[in-house]
Amino acid sequence: MPLAEKREKSCSFPPMMIEEDAALRNGSRGLSGQWADTAAARPRTTERHITVHKRLVLGFAVSILALLLVTMIAVLLSVRIEECSSGDADSAAGRAGNGSVPAAAGSARQNRNHAGEPPGRGGVEPAGGGQDEEEEEWQRRQEPPPWTQLRLPGPLRPLHYNLMLSVFMENFTFGGEVNVQVECLNATRYIVLHAHRVHIEAVRVAEDRLAGALRVSSFFLYPQTQVFVVVLNRSLEALRSYNLKILYHAPIENELLGFFRSSYVLYGERRKFAK
Repeated sequence: MPLAEKREKSCSFPPMMIEEDAALRNGSRGLSGQWADTAAARPRTTERHITVHKRLVLGFAVSILALLLVTMIAVLLSVRIEECSSGDADSAAGRAGNGSVPAAAGSARQNRNHAGEPPGRGGVEPAGGGQDEEEEEWQRRQEPPPWTQLRLPGPLRPLHYNLMLSVFMENFTFGGEVNVQVECLNATRYIVLHAHRVHIEAVRVAEDRLAGALRVSSFFLYPQTQVFVVVLNRSLEALRSYNLKILYHAPIENELLGFFRSSYVLYGERRKFAK
C-alpha cells in the first residue's frame, strides 16, 4: 500500500469523535444532544440583583422606623392634650369653687354664733382701714412697721401649733383652723406671722378660757412680705403665754405652692389628690 494512503487512513477519525471534539470546544464538557442541554451552566445572581435586594431591605427598615416614630409622637401629643384639658377643667373648677367659699364661710360663722360663741369676746372684726392707720402711726415714729421686715419680729415665740383642715375636692377648696400657743418675751400689741394667699375669717387672742379674749383692733394681710398682722387694743404682757386662734379658707392651688392638688392615671382613669 502506498504511503499516502496509509496517512489518510491513520488521520481519519470516526464521526462520533469529531462531534465530541466540537462539543468540548463549545464548552459542553464532551456531552452532546440532550445531555449537553441538561448539563448547561445556570446563570448566577449578578451584582445588580444584590444591589436591588439591599435597597429593598433598607427601604423596608426605614419605613418601619418612620412608623414607630409617628406612633410615639401621636401618643405624646394625645397625653399632652389630655393634661392640658384636665388642667383647664381644674382651673375652671377652682374658680367656681372660689366664688362659693365666702358663702360657706358665712354659714360656718353663723353656725358658730348660733352655738353660743359671742362674737365680741371672740375678737372677730373685719380687716378694715387698720393697716393705713397703723402705717401712719409708724411714720410718725419714723420707724418701719414690723410687718415690712423680712424676718418676723422677736417679741413673740411660738411654743405649739395645732392645725385642723377640712378639704373639699369637689370645688378644690379647704378650710382651716390653727391654734398657736405663743410666749410673749417683750410687751407688744402686734402679732405677725407668715401667711400667703389665704382668706382670714376670724381671729381670737386669749390668755386662757377663764380670763376671756383680748379685743382685736384689726387684722390684715401684707402680701409684700407674705405675713399676716393682728393688731390688739392693748399690749400683750411680757413673760406670759397666749393662745392665738385663726379661722381661714383658701383654694387648693393648681401649682406647687402651699396646699396644692395634682392627679395621676390608674387603669385608664384620672384620679385627683391634694397634698
